[in-house]
Amino acid sequence: MKRIWCYLFVFCLIIPAKAQLTLESCQEKSRDNYPLIRQYALIEKSRDYNLANVQKGNLPQISLQGKASYQSDVTSLPFDIPQIPDELQPHDQYQAVINIQQNLWDGGNIQSKKKEIKAISEEKQAELDVNLYALRERINQLYFGILLLDEQIKQNKLWQEQLSRSLKNVSAYCQNGIANQTDLDAIQVDQIKARQEAVGLQSKRDAYLRMLSLFIGETLTNNIQLEKPVASGSFPNEIKRPELTWYAAQEQRLLIQEQHLKTQLMPQVSLFAQGGYANPGLNLLQDKFQAYYIVGARLNWNFGALYTLKNDRLKIHAERDMIRNQTATFLFNTNLQLTEQSSAIQTLQKQMEEDDEMIRLQTHIREAAEAKVGNGTLSVTDMLQEITKENMAKQQKAVHEIELLMNIYQQKHITNN
Repeated sequence: MKRIWCYLFVFCLIIPAKAQLTLESCQEKSRDNYPLIRQYALIEKSRDYNLANVQKGNLPQISLQGKASYQSDVTSLPFDIPQIPDELQPHDQYQAVINIQQNLWDGGNIQSKKKEIKAISEEKQAELDVNLYALRERINQLYFGILLLDEQIKQNKLWQEQLSRSLKNVSAYCQNGIANQTDLDAIQVDQIKARQEAVGLQSKRDAYLRMLSLFIGETLTNNIQLEKPVASGSFPNEIKRPELTWYAAQEQRLLIQEQHLKTQLMPQVSLFAQGGYANPGLNLLQDKFQAYYIVGARLNWNFGALYTLKNDRLKIHAERDMIRNQTATFLFNTNLQLTEQSSAIQTLQKQMEEDDEMIRLQTHIREAAEAKVGNGTLSVTDMLQEITKENMAKQQKAVHEIELLMNIYQQKHITNN
């Protein structure tokens, strides 16, 4: 008894298990494998670098200046004073200065720039989400295309089996004198057509499988099985597309840019220190090199931004109106697609209600035709037509089932539900 269980265990290990693939896993793998996904990390790095650079505006700003000059004229006294030269300064002057400035208040300029950098980064990420979302539709098309081909290949196999049974029966009829060689030839012609169709379907499936392999970054063999998704009974029409997030991110960026205009009107306060070595120094009456320093506070208030403030705001408002118009257009077109998609789903559901009845009737007609051929009251050609009609009815049902799933998931793609 133990030996039997061991044999069964080894047998189970030897049987190759067919791999299965789901639509969700294909979408996730294709997203991870798509080269564009690397843009997320690049956007984050660019944002961090820009933020770090802006933050350095709060550090002391240091500059070094040097100057050597010769003047054609210098300050002189209009009268003579004992022991004081007529010219108070030398004609050749030299100066080396180091300036240090520490920002105390910049009117909120640095904080505003940091907000703008983050807003631009979020906008780029939202745009990238839109581009990657389009990838899902291509995966859906390939996935459901393979499922449809699998159903057609399955129906083709059943058709070939039916033709083989018919050939066997007609061969018996030939022996009994009910049929002739022409009837056998007609069935064999249909068998050739069925085999040719099978080759075409398999070739198309292999091509779809290779494209899906490239998208997900995995090698898919011909024995891979695709799991048929389950259709949901409800179809929510709430639109949650990433395009809406992208449009909202653009509006947020414009809002921050408008707030940034106010910071350009604010005063800026800073401390400064200057140290130098020059001839003449601060004491202009001494013709010699001197070291000196100056410390103090500085107020800078530039009113030039007032000249363009109104136009800058109007330009931002115009760009915001354009974005809102794009949003409204996108929602209009998406709702139009939803209406068309809902109509297509309802049409397929009504057609599928009749598919089973059509198959039942065609099967009954085909069985009756086979009986009539056996009785010699119907030609084999007419029977083959009924076999073809039954096969077409079964293929039509299989196609409708996959098309319904495809349309349901297309509706999910349109709404992102």
